[in-house]
Amino acid sequence: MTSGRRETPPRPTGEPPTARRPLAFGPYEDLTGWLRGLGLALAVGLFLALSGAFVDEDAPLGLRLAYWLPMMGIGALWGGFIARIMFPQHGAEDGPLEGVWRSCLWAALAMAAPFTGMVWTANWLAFGHQISWRSLPYLFSSVFALSLAMTLLNTLVESRRAAIRRLSAGPPRPQPVRFLEKLPPRLRGAELHAIEAEDHYLRLHTSKGQDLILMRLGDAIEELEGLEGAQVHRSWWVARAAVEEVRRGDGRAILTLKTGVEVPVSRTYARLLRAAGWY
Repeated sequence: MTSGRRETPPRPTGEPPTARRPLAFGPYEDLTGWLRGLGLALAVGLFLALSGAFVDEDAPLGLRLAYWLPMMGIGALWGGFIARIMFPQHGAEDGPLEGVWRSCLWAALAMAAPFTGMVWTANWLAFGHQISWRSLPYLFSSVFALSLAMTLLNTLVESRRAAIRRLSAGPPRPQPVRFLEKLPPRLRGAELHAIEAEDHYLRLHTSKGQDLILMRLGDAIEELEGLEGAQVHRSWWVARAAVEEVRRGDGRAILTLKTGVEVPVSRTYARLLRAAGWY
């Protein structure tokens, strides 16, 4: 069927979805992961308190614990909130850890900026230290270094746990193609070769023959996700595995299917199919 409708770019099916699942707690995938990060922060705080790092080593241990544990706990809370905003949902197109490193740097900067003032106040209240304004760059660099170390550590821990879960789960199960449920009973189980629009109907070309169903081509294409193919003409969708031969000429192409049916490819779709490696 032909009409005066304007052709639109092909809509390939069978490609993995590009949408990414948002992370619930920044680098953490769930509340359990966030609690694990909190425990890690408190463990680091305990180590810093026992070692006397960054504070007065002569201060009583109880005072150092009262300083570091709340500070690290609040830092974990603040860090989870910042990471949720700063971390993108990384995919395969991000270079090897390139996006993760960049996000860790930005998250550490966002954490260190307000936390520097908090550390300055806490030192004054807990230890009576009057940190001069000239020392603020040094204080900020120390807070930033600790924030970056904690962000990287949590990210590496959660990434490793996620990788282990993916390996344990095995390959994902293929999702059923919804459109195949609409095949008439006599065509059930057949290999779908092509779909041709005829008025308000669709002619189904399969390995078991042909039949008509009442449906729009655009709606059918939306339900073909999971089956590799593409729209090749305003009235045709073709499964890539069904193509036996391609004849080209005058900027157009003709696809010959396994059943011998010939499918026209318009100029617009021909260029895009060529770019996709169909021929």
